[in-house]
Amino acid sequence: MSVPLSLSGKVALITGGSRGIGAAAVRLFHQAGARVAFNYRSARATAQSLAKELGPDCIAIEQDLSNADQGRALVAKTIAAFGRIDILVANHGVWPPEDAPIASMSEDQWRTTLAVNLDSVFGLTQAAVAQMLRQGRPEHNYPAGHIVFVSSTAGQRGEANHADYAASKGAIISLTKSLSSELAPQGISVNCVAPGWVDTDMSASALADSATGAKIFATIPLGRVARPIEIAGPILFLCTPYAGFISGEILNVNGGAVLAG
Repeated sequence: MSVPLSLSGKVALITGGSRGIGAAAVRLFHQAGARVAFNYRSARATAQSLAKELGPDCIAIEQDLSNADQGRALVAKTIAAFGRIDILVANHGVWPPEDAPIASMSEDQWRTTLAVNLDSVFGLTQAAVAQMLRQGRPEHNYPAGHIVFVSSTAGQRGEANHADYAASKGAIISLTKSLSSELAPQGISVNCVAPGWVDTDMSASALADSATGAKIFATIPLGRVARPIEIAGPILFLCTPYAGFISGEILNVNGGAVLAG
């Protein structure tokens, strides 16, 4: 039996979709036949250009994501536009590029990072799950919904001088495992993609620094960082029938980098 790599008839909400991994995922999900909503915070021109390029089945929504209420609001706007939600990809996040040792890290930085990377994800997930459960299963044994969180290798092995980021991404991994056990019996699969270093705006300053860049490349057996599409592809896979028996998985996409712990 042929299993199509298709999301025809599905509605996907992808956060942080105006650039980097998010924009690659928006394009890929659209190519797979899904109607796609994505949010942006400040990159209005870039976001609107992407939505225009992909046509009426793709919309860009201006929405900050720095608390749970804003996450719920984004889900509500997606449902208002498309009438349902079948897939949530929580991709957005912040990584403060300057080193911040724990002894001197400001409480404001700690709270801001966790608010964006974790609190808003709670609101997004809570509202999306409620809608998926209202919709029910579209057909026998087909999932009522898919949730894919984007974590990081930092959430597994930690990251010195970036404890705020690592803690938030580690929490996402625990959230994946908890919600998989909770929601799988109700037909919602929950998985996580954990990238290593990716060529995005967020990592650009670190990769451009000769000393830091050399250290980064030395940890990656493939000898390079990922392209955004190489993260978007595994995200898409986890939302297709090919991944129908996968839930609670942390899929590492890191070029062979060894994870400790």
